[in-house]
Amino acid sequence: MTVKTTSFVRRAAVASAALAVAATGVIASTGDADAARLPGGSKTTTGIDGQVVKISRTGESVRQQVSVANNGAGRSAAVSGTYSAKLSKGTGSLTVGYLVGCQINITGLEGGLSGTISATPSLSGSLSVPLQPGEVKFVKGDSLSLKKGHGTVLVDSFQLNVQQCGGYASARSVVQVLAADGFTAEDGAISGASGFVQSTLYGKPFSLS
Repeated sequence: MTVKTTSFVRRAAVASAALAVAATGVIASTGDADAARLPGGSKTTTGIDGQVVKISRTGESVRQQVSVANNGAGRSAAVSGTYSAKLSKGTGSLTVGYLVGCQINITGLEGGLSGTISATPSLSGSLSVPLQPGEVKFVKGDSLSLKKGHGTVLVDSFQLNVQQCGGYASARSVVQVLAADGFTAEDGAISGASGFVQSTLYGKPFSLS
């Protein structure tokens, strides 16, 4: 299995045996408050050519933090989780990100990976997202190529900072898999030798303090 340990900037391949140790470290890490566990989830999608895509979310947690801006208008939280995908055949890509909203209920809101923002995290393992009241943005985090038909992304205490909100802010994880026989994605164009499968798994919304 391909495993990626990441804070969306630190990208190192680790052995499967190290995954449990890394996940334990996430829960035990210190911060402004204890990490609150979020429910796991899974989804299975079958394409028109019979290709089966399975996505799972485990060990997801959020730890509330004081915004680095400290100006009353910022909201912040550190998020962690393990996100996996398995294909019955073919290859594809696994993308992990977050749907973030300011003063809006995102519980039933499902946004795609386009038409929003694709932000590059800073070297500190955190990301600042400017949001106005009533606005929602998708923050693309990390992607993994599923060259062998399966893979895992481990997010370790990645800090989301929402600026300019001045009110209630919330977020939810988004995991999307694109797959096909002979899948390639070059120059923004996707191609393959079969019908495409696009499957998205949404996490439970959580608040940012």
